[in-house]
Amino acid sequence: MIEAELKARVHTPEAMLRKLDDRAVGRPEVYRDTYYDTPDRALEAADEELRVRTVHGADETRTVITFKGARVDDDSGSKPEHETRVDDAEAIHALLRGLGYVPLIQFEKRCRNYAFDAAGRHMLATLVRVPEIEGTFLEVETLAEESDVAAALADVRAVLTSLGIAESDLTRELYTDAVRERRASR
Repeated sequence: MIEAELKARVHTPEAMLRKLDDRAVGRPEVYRDTYYDTPDRALEAADEELRVRTVHGADETRTVITFKGARVDDDSGSKPEHETRVDDAEAIHALLRGLGYVPLIQFEKRCRNYAFDAAGRHMLATLVRVPEIEGTFLEVETLAEESDVAAALADVRAVLTSLGIAESDLTRELYTDAVRERRASR
């Protein structure tokens, strides 16, 4: 499946929070992400990602490992995504290091997730703050078959529009790049 996703900068986070709260029940979570690659950065060169995410929520802590393939849509950056839950976070980190992968970057995302249906699709809207970078972001995504990505992205755009997000607010900025830049400037 392809994660058909668009991300936007949010100028009035409190107003967006109210709009999202009117649409669904928000679930606050803190993500601790570690991105891995080979020593020669072969994944990055192939536009692929390997991530271990530990999610701390109100009721549970869970860890997932995610592989994202190369982009299938250049405008949005949407990628095929394969993800599974793992029982032992430390074991998966040790396994990846044992296989020769190296951690490239680690950072935290503070999220509030909203799951709802729109345009006949299951959508996930996530209001995101990354403490190391300026601003608040809104990600809206749905899963789609590769042949359905354009239609799925149109439905995601409609949700963003209904939340007051303008086309000019959309961004392809990656958190990993923004955190790297921030750390390099210190």
